[in-house]
Amino acid sequence: MSETPGQDGRDAGSPHPLLSAPLVDQPGVGPKAAGDLATLGLTRVWHLLTHLPMRYERHEAEAPVAELEPDRIVSARGTITATRLAGRGRKARYEAVLMDGDGRLDLVWFNMPFMRDKVRVGDRVRVHGKTKQRGPGLQIANAKVEHLEGEEAPPEDERVRPVYPASERINSARIEKIAQSVLPGAIGVIEDHLPESFLRERKMPALGEAYRLVHFPEDDDDAPRGRRRLAYDELLLFQLGVQLKRAHLRTALRAPALKHSAEIDKHIRSRFGFELTPSQDKVLEELVADLTREVPTNRLVQGDVGSGKTVVALYAMLMAVAGGHQAALMAPTEILAEQHAAGIGRMLEGSKVRVGLLTGAKNAAERTALLEDLREGRIDILIGTHALLTDRVRFKSLGVAIIDEQHRFGVHQRAMLRAKEDDEGSTPHMVVMTATPIPRSLALTLFGDLDVSTIDRKPPGRAEIKTRLVTPEQRAKVYQYARERLDQGERAFVVAPAIEQGSTETAAVGPLAKELAEGPWRGVEIGILHGQLHPRDREATMEKFRTGAIQALVATTVIEVGVDVPEATMMLIESAERFGLAQLHQLRGRVGRGDQPSLCVLIGAPTTDDAIARLQAVASSSDGFKLAEKDFEIRGPGEVFGSRQSGAAPFRVADLARDLELLTMARRDAADWTRRSPALDAPDEALLRRRVAKAHGEALGLADVG
Repeated sequence: MSETPGQDGRDAGSPHPLLSAPLVDQPGVGPKAAGDLATLGLTRVWHLLTHLPMRYERHEAEAPVAELEPDRIVSARGTITATRLAGRGRKARYEAVLMDGDGRLDLVWFNMPFMRDKVRVGDRVRVHGKTKQRGPGLQIANAKVEHLEGEEAPPEDERVRPVYPASERINSARIEKIAQSVLPGAIGVIEDHLPESFLRERKMPALGEAYRLVHFPEDDDDAPRGRRRLAYDELLLFQLGVQLKRAHLRTALRAPALKHSAEIDKHIRSRFGFELTPSQDKVLEELVADLTREVPTNRLVQGDVGSGKTVVALYAMLMAVAGGHQAALMAPTEILAEQHAAGIGRMLEGSKVRVGLLTGAKNAAERTALLEDLREGRIDILIGTHALLTDRVRFKSLGVAIIDEQHRFGVHQRAMLRAKEDDEGSTPHMVVMTATPIPRSLALTLFGDLDVSTIDRKPPGRAEIKTRLVTPEQRAKVYQYARERLDQGERAFVVAPAIEQGSTETAAVGPLAKELAEGPWRGVEIGILHGQLHPRDREATMEKFRTGAIQALVATTVIEVGVDVPEATMMLIESAERFGLAQLHQLRGRVGRGDQPSLCVLIGAPTTDDAIARLQAVASSSDGFKLAEKDFEIRGPGEVFGSRQSGAAPFRVADLARDLELLTMARRDAADWTRRSPALDAPDEALLRRRVAKAHGEALGLADVG
């Protein structure tokens, strides 16, 4: 017995020789089939083992054609006696007649003219598909065909048949045949990392049995039982990794216990100039409880657009400064970093708190001077982009690190920022924020190492935002209406997906600004904003928009987060179908920040079901939490955060949209397990620990967990 591969298709350290053996050496494979399997990334036995069926088909027992019934999924064999290609081009229809004795079965393949090279008169075949009544006889459309050559395969009994992900080089039936030849032996050497009693309590099969159930189901219940264990396994290994990391942070590392008192609280709040909402106060209560302990804080603060997360972040940073420490705030874009620096600078005007800004746009001399001040403690709060992660950035005493828009960063960036403290025995408190509300199942996985606080109410006095969805044919009316509001002193954002016009018909900032200036908005002061502008030009443009010197801002999505201009009341989004649901909601959140009624217009021509669903969802709801769940439902977990989420869990079997019950169980089990064994270092846990490290060690940064 030895180790089996992890769900990512790689071995778990020291696999049994049979599991790591090349497929080309296995019985029933051979060089050609091995080459075909390699096109799917399947070169070793463990690859084939973890190449799971994507669905299953129930095959009735093979029957004579004369006994077949309509509207049933059937298997039948016979000889092709006639063929015909009807129509031309790729939409041609290929027809064939299968005979077995006196029985006739018509076959047709739509949009598959290449079938004429695969099914010819005289071929002995077995076909599989759903029968339909056509005139006096039966027909199968787009039947699966298996050629019977030499010694014919025996008739098939009724069974559940797996359908594997395949390629043009090798079909599912061939993969199934190879699996039947290779995998029984491999399944027999799989060692389970979970105790038998543990599995029995959860009514789950052993790991080897789970693989047998998904590859070779004998009835309709087998594959779901096997899949449930494999999905649970993925979720449990990830949650154990998360708990190991949490335990390490809480026991091996210490953070400065920040001071807090009624006097400090009063002093910090006096800087805000407004009352905090009960929701903000509740989150601050949770945060203060964290920050006043030596256990490092690792908290996610989530809230809908405009809910006031930045104030909460500033409170935490000022607690660090009050205690003689420094604070850092990392934002995903230069524009957002500049906005934070400007806004926080205004709030702290006249105070002794020294604020610095570090972005990639700083010249060498400015950067050198700033970094020297930082090391010597002459900067209290440093705001910046990814530039904060470079090696030269060192703090004298970093007490609190804030990451804004958490979904743009991941565990690697959090670890790098945490390492900026010069005292090796100390680590800063970490607070991460997002204005993209997170579905519960994602919060438990992508951010499973974080405690979660939610600001679920917006500050009072925020205006209602009406959202309208219009077609490109209506855009002239939209811009005319917007002009009337501009003439009354209101301000507007116009967003386009591109900076300059490309080969597509997508709206672009440059041409759009020119079109408006020469047409419906002639005489209106129009500014342009995008990521390729020099920071000084960007800031000058934003300042003019804030003061009203510019009435309309034509921009890319650089304004998606953080831009706060209460006087802006209109958001017009061109080519809206090009944006994601969460992105549209974020853009909409740039208006409605004052007390005037605001309008968001989505100008789009969606052509796909997903795009239509996205635009309709945004138009029908302004609740970011509901929209997050809808986005998750439409696109799934892999696309909601995509590659931006560094360190996201790579689940191949588990489906977060339907496996919340399993995820909850895995999280509870992992927490219980690590309470009993915080380091998974018992002798009978060695295999489990190795598999956790192999599956998620790199993504979760477990190398430093001794």
